[in-house]
Amino acid sequence: MLTILGFTMIATFLVLIMLKKMSPIAALVLIPALFCVFVGKGAKLGDYVIDGVTSLAPTAAMLMFAIVYFGVMIDVGLFDPIVRGILKFCKADPLRIVVGTAVLAAIVSLDGDGSTTFMITVSAMYPLYKRLKMSLVVMTGVAAMANGVMNTLPWGGPTARAATALKLDASDIFVPMIPALAVGLLGVLALSYVLGRRERKRLGVLTLDEVLEPETETVLVGAGAGASGDGAGAATVAKKAARTGGSGSGAGTGTGTGTGTDADLSEADDDFQGLDPQRATLRPKLYWFNALLTVTLLTAMIMEWLPIPVLFLLGAALALTVNFPHMPDQKARLGAHAENVLNVSGMVFAAAVFTGVLQGTGMVDHMSKWLVSNIPDGMGPHMALVTGVLSIPLTYFMSNDGFYFGVLPVLAEAGQAHGVSSLEIARASLVGQPLHMSSPLVPAVYVLVGMAKVEFGDHTRFVVKWAALTSLVVLGAGILFGII
Repeated sequence: MLTILGFTMIATFLVLIMLKKMSPIAALVLIPALFCVFVGKGAKLGDYVIDGVTSLAPTAAMLMFAIVYFGVMIDVGLFDPIVRGILKFCKADPLRIVVGTAVLAAIVSLDGDGSTTFMITVSAMYPLYKRLKMSLVVMTGVAAMANGVMNTLPWGGPTARAATALKLDASDIFVPMIPALAVGLLGVLALSYVLGRRERKRLGVLTLDEVLEPETETVLVGAGAGASGDGAGAATVAKKAARTGGSGSGAGTGTGTGTGTDADLSEADDDFQGLDPQRATLRPKLYWFNALLTVTLLTAMIMEWLPIPVLFLLGAALALTVNFPHMPDQKARLGAHAENVLNVSGMVFAAAVFTGVLQGTGMVDHMSKWLVSNIPDGMGPHMALVTGVLSIPLTYFMSNDGFYFGVLPVLAEAGQAHGVSSLEIARASLVGQPLHMSSPLVPAVYVLVGMAKVEFGDHTRFVVKWAALTSLVVLGAGILFGII
């Protein structure tokens, strides 16, 4: 009974948010509360919610202060050179922009934290997607899949959980998986190329001059406090004055030569940089201090010198104090990013209700046991393949903790009974991560869709099929290379 109710609760949640019948926060709270009553444990709902909130409180704190920290870093111009480099490569070509999104997300994912990856990626790419009227779900989908593949790094979470649950060395799990994960990342880039071609076909091949038409709006990242939702929560919309001059480059004005001079093209390059180079929050004299602070913060996070929430709390406080020593300026920066902080932290605490009920009522245990018990005996020698296939839906419907500490040991024990090593089982368990990063139980995905102004249901409808395909590519490569 609990198994049926568990799957029904998850299906109900997904259907309602994909059909936009309920907001994610409302669905995450009300649906599990209702099913808790169905299970006959409504009296314990409070205990389940408190347990869920307690377990996710450190994550919520980390996200809150991480948003403030990276929001301030974007405000002061730390990422401007990176953004300008990417925009220079992408120009106004939708294909390059989509591929650039995947590359940027993969590179930034090296820090092992999905939330920071999505904050930096969206802040860099959002202005381009909006300006060219490109599909924002393409941006969120590509970023999530690239981060999902890179999330398997030993310091990213899943590999460490698998190693802990099965008492193995993380390097023994991860290092042999590198070729398969590399194929998975190439698959994401190939998919980005296909999606980019689709966007290029829909929008046409544009030039910077064609995009920079007179009296059109340009999205500027990091300017002022009034646009806490755009990019990294620091974007404003400013009117671009009509370009003047006699060359008529690309727009047919003036003498109408239609080709434009090198100076005109250079000017267009500078204009379409997606950043406001004159914003009042820039701190060029403190650039190297901010860069060193960020590198130190990420190093401390990877080396686990302190808990991540504590690191970001200290980092945010130090960044605000040094860059904005005056109290009114600090309040302005906090106000600029307050909307993102509230949206994301609210979503995390709402998700705590969902996970608390799933775990507290025993639904997760019954679902996992039912799945394992229904594996045919003939599949015993192929338990690594079974684990890889099961990891795709299970890590989507469960938290990583639930899967790696609850389900994986059972699968490993069944595999050992048929001569399949725990190492193979552990490696196979990683293949579901590209889809896992878009799970409604992953707090970072709400940072992604919230900053990109994308409905969670729209993101889910778009990304599930492509992320599942990416996971299967990783699994297939692992089998082909003899890793799994």
